[in-house]
Amino acid sequence: MSGRVQGVFYRATMAQRARELGLRGYANNLPDGRVEVLACGDAKVVDELLKALWQGSSASSVTAVAVEEIDPQAIQLPAGFRTG
Repeated sequence: MSGRVQGVFYRATMAQRARELGLRGYANNLPDGRVEVLACGDAKVVDELLKALWQGSSASSVTAVAVEEIDPQAIQLPAGFRTG
């Protein structure tokens, strides 16, 4: 995600929504100011989180969301959904 997503509880908001949806993954700050979100679960449920990513937190202003599918076998997934 890009836009005004730093210091506005974006990661915490997305983590809360992902946990509510039962997804595994993370929301991490990137050095360039963007946020990277990995969400693993049923495709329909991941789509629900994708909608939330565009909305962000009440204080954020999201201008772009890029989606990339990955092979979940190729990565080490956290037990739940974490922020970093």
